[in-house]
Amino acid sequence: MSHTTPFIFDYNQDDIRYSRHRRTDPRIAALVHAALGPARTVLNIGAGSCEPEDRYVLAIEPSATMRAQRSTRLAPAINATAEALPLDTGAVDTSMAMVATHHWSDPQKGLLEMKRVTRHRILILSFDPDALDRFWNIDYFPNVVATERRRYLPIDRIIGLLDTPCKVQPIPIPLDCTDGFQEAFYGRPDKFLDPAVRRAQSAWGFLNEAQQEAELRQLKADLIVATL
Repeated sequence: MSHTTPFIFDYNQDDIRYSRHRRTDPRIAALVHAALGPARTVLNIGAGSCEPEDRYVLAIEPSATMRAQRSTRLAPAINATAEALPLDTGAVDTSMAMVATHHWSDPQKGLLEMKRVTRHRILILSFDPDALDRFWNIDYFPNVVATERRRYLPIDRIIGLLDTPCKVQPIPIPLDCTDGFQEAFYGRPDKFLDPAVRRAQSAWGFLNEAQQEAELRQLKADLIVATL
């Protein structure tokens, strides 16, 4: 049983507008596309950011809301889950999961499924739960960060489950990153005051309105002082 099971976010809520705030950052995408190597067939689990448009891609996305918000430039995503991929063994050259493993009900099973269907290379973009306190948001959003720590698999755990030679490459986050995950706003703290921005960051969804306001109270006070 995965330790993340109590923290599975419901992406079928009507007020989620990920496509407005979670847009692929071209600088991060360039690193991902380079890591794809010569692959011609790519499986994108979670239909997340950085999906290449110059290769044959199969996208997997279990949420109807998220499938409906998928860019019209891309092929429609298949309704399926990482834990039960509807593909034959060795069906694709490369599989990718871009900030997605923490959304799976059983990350171990999902990773083993990725390995099963992939012939050559697996790409996983994730956050290191042991490094989440390196951003200033730990001082303002301790409960949000604590939730994230419980959702993300440790990097060595991912490597152990894949049980194959792996390379870990840190990805720099641009100051003006266009993919609005929480750490993307380290240089734009005022963005957290926008409820739509927070709704596009799943960790906030595990806090009710009062809890969110409590997390934001000190940030609001500091921003007011800073702009006097």
